[in-house]
Amino acid sequence: MTDTTICPRCAYGTIDHLFTSPVPGVWDVLQCRRCLYCWRTSEPARRTSRDAYPDTFRMTVEDIRDAPEVPAVPPLRTAG
Repeated sequence: MTDTTICPRCAYGTIDHLFTSPVPGVWDVLQCRRCLYCWRTSEPARRTSRDAYPDTFRMTVEDIRDAPEVPAVPPLRTAG
């Protein structure tokens, strides 16, 4: 069973429940409030469990604070 009380990526303890599968009990989509990582509970442990999450992709508070701003998606071009 996957621990859904902490974020696999940054170990933060506040996780939001975003969605539930149309078939009850199959999967849920969760999101960390600090790093915004999202995952489905049916994914493998390397994506859902802090203990199995790859060290290379783990984040600290400092990593999140110092991350470059993600640019906004530009508006769609109009045809013509």
